[in-house]
Amino acid sequence: MSSKPDRIVLIGVAGDSGCGKSTFLRRLADLFGEELMTVICLDDYHSLDRKGRKVAGVTALNPKANNFDLMYEQIKALKEGNAIDKPIYNHETGELDPPERVEPNHIVVIEGLHPMYDERVRSLLDFSVYLDISDEVKISWKIQRDMAERGHTYEDILASINARRPDFEAYVDVQKQYADVVIQILPTKLIPNDEERKVLRVRLIQKEGVADFEPVYLFDEGSTIDWIPCGRKLTCSYPGIRMFYGPDTYYGNNVSVLEVDGQFEKLEELIYIENHLSNTSTKHYGEMTELLLKHKEYPGSNNGSGLFQVLVGLKMRATYEHLVQEAKVAANV
Repeated sequence: MSSKPDRIVLIGVAGDSGCGKSTFLRRLADLFGEELMTVICLDDYHSLDRKGRKVAGVTALNPKANNFDLMYEQIKALKEGNAIDKPIYNHETGELDPPERVEPNHIVVIEGLHPMYDERVRSLLDFSVYLDISDEVKISWKIQRDMAERGHTYEDILASINARRPDFEAYVDVQKQYADVVIQILPTKLIPNDEERKVLRVRLIQKEGVADFEPVYLFDEGSTIDWIPCGRKLTCSYPGIRMFYGPDTYYGNNVSVLEVDGQFEKLEELIYIENHLSNTSTKHYGEMTELLLKHKEYPGSNNGSGLFQVLVGLKMRATYEHLVQEAKVAANV
């Protein structure tokens, strides 16, 4: 554990299970270094274990199954530089285990279903991201995973998604409006009636006017741009790649949207795209491309989801460095 931080930066990562949070957290650890970052899974604040939820007839997505008071008190304590005794939810047994001691760290990431649901917890966050997967993609991913790994039938998988849907829409999906950045994963528009969902259209929705955050843009800030990158500079087999950038509104907020539809063939060629993006918060030429190349094996590395996870990580690093610098200046005044 390194010396006591001047400023603890709190990051919220929200999204449904199986939507890429763990990959995103691995990318953040690559950027910040694991020793500077503590990750708290908010499942640990379930107030009802699996049996208790069954008896009460609620899902884990329902606020009634979670202790938001304790979550707020403990996250606030950590942000103020105090250690906590955090509960542990055991995913294998579905029960609550004895708590563990968690010391404050330079960066604390709270990830799970509800990091932005409770207004008090939300007010503590320095940067927040919501990973938003469209139903079509979510169903196809879940089917590929659960049928292959867990032997579930198509009907079972669909039934479990539909059973969770009302609570998901009521308590998880609503948090999108509060996020500084949303990474949205949608079916491609490049292949008519695509059923495979291998090619994806990924949108980076960036809120305007957020302190310490300058949205990434393509070519010319505030313009609306449809771009098909040059086939000689970016190898793309069928169905090719399309990019889009432009202003929009999202839940009543002004946002700028960056979009990639299609997949990359050779990651080293992404330097060509990186050259046309501005405000990426990289520290040297080609850093974004390097970070993607470092872990080609991470899911989504060959499409917009990997690219945007890296970009959001770079923005989080810039916010972190800015806040720490501010704290140092304030401490010396």
